[in-house]
Amino acid sequence: MGQIALNVAGREYQVGCRDGEEPKLRALAAMLESHAAPAQRAAGGSTERTLLYIALMIADELADRDASPGNGQAAQILTQIADRLEKVASALEERPQNP
Repeated sequence: MGQIALNVAGREYQVGCRDGEEPKLRALAAMLESHAAPAQRAAGGSTERTLLYIALMIADELADRDASPGNGQAAQILTQIADRLEKVASALEERPQNP
């Protein structure tokens, strides 16, 4: 088990991690750090409040992402379903009808 030093909002934190997870943790810390300046301004210098505001900003982004439609994935699936239904309908139309 490894340990890594992460800097967030001007403070260094020692974090334990599995071997090989260091790059991912650095990327996550960079994501947190990208919110640090506005959070520090809003928190008025309090480290705990800064971290709370960072968490709230990220939670807000996640909530917005969850509320918005997917990146066209649903539309793509619906198009595929419509194409299949059209093929089935065409096949049914071409079949001779039973008397």
